[in-house]
Amino acid sequence: MERCVTQPYVRPDVAGFLEFLNNLPGPKMHQLEPPAARATYAAMKDIADPPVGELATIADLTIPGPAGDIPARLFDVAESRTPGPLIVFFHGGGFVIGDLDTHASFCAEVSRTLDLPVLAVDYRLAPETPWPAAPDDCEAAARWAADSPAALSRKVTGLVTCGDSAGGNLAIVVAMALRDTPAAVPVIAQLPFYPATDTTQDYPSYSQFAEGYLLTRDSMDWFNAAYQAEAEHIRASPLKGDLTGMPPAVVVTASLDPIRDQGRAYAAALARAGVAVVYREAVGNIHGFITLRKAIPSSVGDVAGALAAAKTLIAEAGA
Repeated sequence: MERCVTQPYVRPDVAGFLEFLNNLPGPKMHQLEPPAARATYAAMKDIADPPVGELATIADLTIPGPAGDIPARLFDVAESRTPGPLIVFFHGGGFVIGDLDTHASFCAEVSRTLDLPVLAVDYRLAPETPWPAAPDDCEAAARWAADSPAALSRKVTGLVTCGDSAGGNLAIVVAMALRDTPAAVPVIAQLPFYPATDTTQDYPSYSQFAEGYLLTRDSMDWFNAAYQAEAEHIRASPLKGDLTGMPPAVVVTASLDPIRDQGRAYAAALARAGVAVVYREAVGNIHGFITLRKAIPSSVGDVAGALAAAKTLIAEAGA
């Protein structure tokens, strides 16, 4: 008797985008050298994502880091503010690709939706600077922001760490670091989108969606080889650490994502540790959807739902 295999649900606009993507000629991401991969990723921005749009404040900043200056960019729907929380954003891209421009549209949308300033951090990338350069830079940037430096022109009362994929990992790692060694103000909430949380084992989704859903097993192997992280270390696999006392979270995954189960496991572990957590899954969507809102219009609703939950969480924190 043959076993019936249920096919996963794929939204129509996701199916259309995947058909386009999977039929593109030329080499795949993992077949490129890092500079070429970065250029290819950056070129997708105008095709796949909406424009940044109008904001009162878009300012490039420089943050002193452990190995030199860290570029950053402040996005704010307001020109000036009374004291309040700050979103610190870390971009995705497997710790190898991505920059301030690739995620600018999303950062602007976060500021507009939450009515909060967003500080995007351009941390050092692998393989030129492997792990732990990225978490070192991101933690330094968060501590700098917590001090309300003059360059921010804003009094910060609490931080919200946010990021997608590799950046989701960094958002969690930074929140954990500031829990253990507090900064001038606390992390009041964390908002990781489809985060990488545990590279010590293969989860079922890793095999189920290994090919054909944008993020592939081959590309993940390429990213991991470049990053050279110590897999068991909590600054690489934060799910392996003690989550007690972590800030409240909105954890977002995509159902067609090879690292979906890592996000699910993280949300469940937070709940078991007594941390307030809202878990949302973009059913029928793929990894990377926050920067694919033009190519996959239904992603707009996924982002809106996640940010609505985050707005409530941040308000409850009272910072």
